[in-house]
Amino acid sequence: MVLAGTAACGTVENLTAGQKLDNAFEKLGEERSIAFELDLDTDAASLKALDAEQSEPGEEMPDEVAELVSEATISVSMHSRKPIEKSEEKDFTAMAVKVSGPDGALLEYRLVDDWFYARLDAAALGKISGTPMPPAEELPDEAGAFKKLLEGGWIKLSKKEMEETGKGMTGAQGLGGEEPSAEPSLDAKTQKKLTDALKKAVAENVDFTTSGGSDGTEHIKATAPFRTLLTELFGALKPLQQELPIGDELPTAKDFADAPNKKVGADFTLKNGELTEVSVDLAELAESAKVKKFALVLRVSEGEKPEAPAGATEVNLEELMGEFFTGVLGAGAGEEGFGDVPFEEGDL
Repeated sequence: MVLAGTAACGTVENLTAGQKLDNAFEKLGEERSIAFELDLDTDAASLKALDAEQSEPGEEMPDEVAELVSEATISVSMHSRKPIEKSEEKDFTAMAVKVSGPDGALLEYRLVDDWFYARLDAAALGKISGTPMPPAEELPDEAGAFKKLLEGGWIKLSKKEMEETGKGMTGAQGLGGEEPSAEPSLDAKTQKKLTDALKKAVAENVDFTTSGGSDGTEHIKATAPFRTLLTELFGALKPLQQELPIGDELPTAKDFADAPNKKVGADFTLKNGELTEVSVDLAELAESAKVKKFALVLRVSEGEKPEAPAGATEVNLEELMGEFFTGVLGAGAGEEGFGDVPFEEGDL
């Protein structure tokens, strides 16, 4: 919306910045492979200060969680048969997502052709969640593939089987025997009205400045007063509410009265006209003076086609779930098997 809206704004600088950003995103859309990385530009102290504003006494964020989140990154790469901008879901042949912490990958999955691959660091995830998983060496032999997963190895599942299982879970008839209703969607006419309304709100409230260096790097910064922008955006949606698939009432200006109206900014970095990074500075929205640095950063690159990992253990979903209950609940029950553990009504 920021990109589309700038062209409607009267200043020469906004128009020029909008054209440059528009061209940069068009170049990304022409690629068949793309990769990006998302992380927080912050530190553990700032995260704990932010958390303290919302948490009840005794429920504050633990130091180890703040440390992990401050250094965590999410990496995504994908490949399509067609240019990205023209691709539909069926056109993507490979995709990879990795969530990393300071000590390496916490969770990773890949979708390559007809197979879904996954691995995780169970010990680290258990520590973060406060619910440790049993050590792999303590699991019974029946927990074969799940045991492999806890050891950090790759498993693979059939994409077709997962889709069929998903349809069975979401496409089942309701209690009255009726098929579930289709997901709500917008028709082309409503989409245009929605886009035009948001473009106008952005164009009237966002200012752009540009700066550049001699090495082909250029920065375009978009800034707007936070409360004003939110109020105008939702105000633009209000006349269209009956045409939108929204269950609840939209917030009004009254709902945003207590929101800070400090200016927040998004900094777009271009290298030889190509988008390489977007950084959204949110530190100004913090109530605590202890929050010095807090930004959401997106780094973009051309990327390569993700490949299938070697040595993955093939499993089916039913088998994996059975091994989960055998391994986790069975290990938690000591020598008794899961089926032998008595349950009280409260447990159920």
